[in-house]
Amino acid sequence: MSQESTDRTEGDLRNTGMALKHDRTWDYEIERILQAVSERNASTVGLQFPEGLKRRGPRVADDLRAELPDGVRVLISGQPCYGACDLDTEMMRRTDVFVHFGHSPMKESEKIIYVPLFSNVEVTPIMEKSLAELKPPEEEPAVGLVTTAQHMNKFDEMRAWLEERGYEVHVRRGDERLTHEGQVLGCNYASADVDADQVLYVGGGKFHPLGLAMEHPDKTVIIADPVNNVVTIADTEQFMKQRYATVHKAMDAEEWGVIYCTKIGQGRWEIAEEIVENNDSAYLLTMDEVTPDRLTNFGLDAYVNTGCPRITTDDGPQFKQPMVTPQEYRIAIGEEPLEDLAFDTFHGTW
Repeated sequence: MSQESTDRTEGDLRNTGMALKHDRTWDYEIERILQAVSERNASTVGLQFPEGLKRRGPRVADDLRAELPDGVRVLISGQPCYGACDLDTEMMRRTDVFVHFGHSPMKESEKIIYVPLFSNVEVTPIMEKSLAELKPPEEEPAVGLVTTAQHMNKFDEMRAWLEERGYEVHVRRGDERLTHEGQVLGCNYASADVDADQVLYVGGGKFHPLGLAMEHPDKTVIIADPVNNVVTIADTEQFMKQRYATVHKAMDAEEWGVIYCTKIGQGRWEIAEEIVENNDSAYLLTMDEVTPDRLTNFGLDAYVNTGCPRITTDDGPQFKQPMVTPQEYRIAIGEEPLEDLAFDTFHGTW
């Protein structure tokens, strides 16, 4: 039997032992859902999961059906879901109890039960590791602290850990799209608007800290990923190059498609309407899911996305024609200078 190699790259999940542990320990709050069914005398229960957790849907449904009274139906949403702003409104209309998993509330509603699915990963090891990138407190005592909904259950622990080591931890709750103090979304980084030149982001993925670094270019953003056990500095250079290239390509466009997203919490109607009113070669397109195939069918030269900013930034390279943000559109048509290019975010939109 060959000996397993001990040479592993940073971020290798085998270093953390967390590959399957989350699914086994996440609390789906079954009792809370059952209580809501009883209180509302519900006959139908709707479950909505984000993309990465849809495979857990049938198992959660099994757990519920084992406890629910006879005759109560459980439905699982097959609609794409990328955030608390991306609710299956059709399912909401057809169910007595609607459960949205994986995100914290963006808009309070008696109709919706939000189950955030907090991560069980310990944060102390990655906090220790982050000291290698944080300036020491005697040199730079102020530090901003932000995280995602999945790690909010550890937020007080993170703050206390930094304070015990001499840091002045600056935190705030952003605007009404944010539920918790110190929380950031993929489209909103207002919680990082604090009086500190360095911000520690504790969480997975690169999109959140990248957006944070784009919106706050004067701050150093340290990414502390507790699942992959990696600490890095957010670097916006490659992202900016991609956006500049897209804007340059869009400058040649003659006909524009202006996308208004019909998903609840993602519509910016006034912005879409203003663009079309001021450009006779712009056409207002309404859709719930924005995909390359759908846009290619229109045959236009470029598109302005007024919906979720992540469509532009995450999926932009997949589109055959340039996909730009509203501000990038203004740059492309000469209304703003290229050097003013900024990250697109949502503030107060619902």
